[in-house]
Amino acid sequence: MRTILAVTLMNLRSIPSRLGTSLVIVVGIAGVVAVLIALLSMSKGFEKTLKGTGADGRAIVINAGSTSELASYLQPDVVSLLRTLPAVKRDVEGKPLASAELLVITELRKGEGPRAASVNVALRGVEPMGLKMRPEVKLMQGRVFEPGLHEVIAGRSATEQFEGIKIGNKLKFRGSEWTVVGIFDSDRDAHESELWTDADTARNAFGRPGASSVLAQLESPAAFKAFKDSITTDPRFQVDVSTERDYFTSQSESLTSAINILTNVISIIMAFGALFGALNTMYSAVATRSVEIATLRAIGFSGAPVVASVLAEAVLLALAGGMIGAAISYTLFNGMSVSTLGGSFTQIAFSFMVTPDLVERGLTWAVLLGLIGGLLPAIRAARLPVVEALRAA
Repeated sequence: MRTILAVTLMNLRSIPSRLGTSLVIVVGIAGVVAVLIALLSMSKGFEKTLKGTGADGRAIVINAGSTSELASYLQPDVVSLLRTLPAVKRDVEGKPLASAELLVITELRKGEGPRAASVNVALRGVEPMGLKMRPEVKLMQGRVFEPGLHEVIAGRSATEQFEGIKIGNKLKFRGSEWTVVGIFDSDRDAHESELWTDADTARNAFGRPGASSVLAQLESPAAFKAFKDSITTDPRFQVDVSTERDYFTSQSESLTSAINILTNVISIIMAFGALFGALNTMYSAVATRSVEIATLRAIGFSGAPVVASVLAEAVLLALAGGMIGAAISYTLFNGMSVSTLGGSFTQIAFSFMVTPDLVERGLTWAVLLGLIGGLLPAIRAARLPVVEALRAA
């Protein structure tokens, strides 16, 4: 080990004389790691936004076979029956804590100037009980909408991503104007990308007397099984039921899977480029140090210290590149707010998240590329003919 350490340190001291070629590894792998972490941080942020929506103690009911609230429609009689189920919690007045909600698509502008594009934004009709059931939703500015009036409150993320969402502004959709009267915060969950209005007002405006979903407060998370059983064993219901948190988690699966596939494809393509750069650099390093390596072999050093020194150089250069790439991703992307289409074909705003596990994954890629890129040159160095190398000198 002392021999390996001595040869490795001697090898590393020569890096400044080969700085230009050494930077090929550093820059190449920095690019791979930066792209890898940036794309994964987008997936992580989107997933966190949806997984952070809702609570295990609330259940959401949608029409059977529907993949989202937008594709669901529950008839008024079904909604009335769902409210009466015994597993639904009651308030102090004995009223069921359930909200029949309508989710529809509206259009707003995203971006500024001539490049601004129309995007789908969710308008959620919420009953008064729906506000009462969501303690995480807090009004930041303004007031709550008045029943019967074309008034909306907007999530904080929606105000950051879409044009015209300010208190007092009027938004035009469904042939009429809707006044923004409040801004709410819900801890950066999916609801912050929505506009909320009175459920009955939305039903009248959009001509849909039923509901997209029913949100029910349960006595406890443990009561979900009883609630679900009471629905699935009743032939009057043709619905799907899940906890609110599970429902929103499922909405993130398709996009996060697509992002992960895209990330792996792009990262592998870039990794091949960085790998060839590492191979070229390390072969050049071996060629430059051929006399030095031959001298070490001639005075009795075995091939193992030579292999270890070349691999150590490749790994350290790759690790340096990985750390630079991780720093670039964190600086440029961590906390950056964007929006994209979610499972309901409406915009969901979220923030990129560069987390420690993503940095660890990026550095692991860097070390692996360094090992692979240094292995063949290291073997070549160990097999370098001593006599020929000394004669060439």
